[in-house]
Amino acid sequence: MLKHLSLTNFRNYVRLEVDFPKGLLICVGENAQGKTNLLEAIYYLATFLSFQAESDRQLIHFLALHQPLAVARIVAEYQRGSFNHRLEVRLILEKENSNGIARIRKEVLLDGVKQKLTAAIGHFSAVIFLPDSIQIIEGPPEERRRFLNLAIGQVNPAYTEALVDFNRALQQRNALLKLLSERGGDESQLDFWDGEVSRWGGFLIHARIQALEELEAMAAPRHRQLTRGKEGLVVLYLPSYDPYAPAGLQGRFPIEVAVNRRRIPLQQIQEGYLQALRQHRHTDIQKGVTSIGPHRDEIRFLSNGLDLGSYGSRGQTRTAAIALKLAELDWIHTKTNHPPIFLLDEVLAELDPFRRLDLLNRLLECEQAILTTTELGLIDSNFLQRASIWKIQDGRVHAPAPQRN
Repeated sequence: MLKHLSLTNFRNYVRLEVDFPKGLLICVGENAQGKTNLLEAIYYLATFLSFQAESDRQLIHFLALHQPLAVARIVAEYQRGSFNHRLEVRLILEKENSNGIARIRKEVLLDGVKQKLTAAIGHFSAVIFLPDSIQIIEGPPEERRRFLNLAIGQVNPAYTEALVDFNRALQQRNALLKLLSERGGDESQLDFWDGEVSRWGGFLIHARIQALEELEAMAAPRHRQLTRGKEGLVVLYLPSYDPYAPAGLQGRFPIEVAVNRRRIPLQQIQEGYLQALRQHRHTDIQKGVTSIGPHRDEIRFLSNGLDLGSYGSRGQTRTAAIALKLAELDWIHTKTNHPPIFLLDEVLAELDPFRRLDLLNRLLECEQAILTTTELGLIDSNFLQRASIWKIQDGRVHAPAPQRN
């Protein structure tokens, strides 16, 4: 549970020190006042990634960028189980190098000790629900892969490390493929990178298989509840390299029905992926890129047999997104034994009265949830009486001081 947050030169917050209450917190204010920035700072502590900025440089207050040393800080004091912790993130804009390029250096301290990002991810956990979370259902495949990577990373630090290692190996393999395509050479040079890509890529595929099956088991009943029992929800994992499919059919005919890949051992997935990479080697050299692997995975969401991403109505895709986010919340809690903080940014206006009521009832069950809105009128007075209410204006939080535990 988040107890205290300190922001320095983060977005439009020059300086913020605020204590957080338990239960449901509603942040109200006009647009562009800092409501979303507050949620962004909290979610950054869980993933060390922004859900709206293209680069970390954009997170530093514009006035600080003109100082000799530009630094933005996010510091959280929170309780995890029976222990209190302090997590600090520093975003430091270093001086321009000889090429005239300035870069951001990111430092993470957990209880005063510097940590690797991959080691600290998930120690503080959060789930974010945004208006554009619907893109997980109807957007491009990378939106679904990003959702899955962020969710699994919070419960399994080894997954984040494997993702970093996979992307690094993939980049090296692709560079070599391009070189072989343009200049020719000995194809056996790919052997080492094939091994690295299959090692880390197989780990990602294995973890995704387990996670999606568990998420579906939690999302399906939530979805049925939201649709008043009228619609079911199926989550289909369509891996680019499918350990379930025969070797000769890899990448040609994705299996678009629910299959049980869960019992396939990790080693078998890694060995099969290595074999598939070798089989696709000639094609990959011609294209200059790796054509098969978790970087090309797809996930589809079906309701009563209908592919929501292609044919679902706005209401259907929004309902599926809600069910998925609620499942993510429950899944992280189950896997870590610690409830994540639930962050919701301007989502009530997008919902009909029934789904709004269902979501508010769920929020009251959370140990801690933060909801932003421009209109308190969207929220029933009974819920307002059971929530803490803050007003946010021009990068300032106007809040009663809760008692700290």
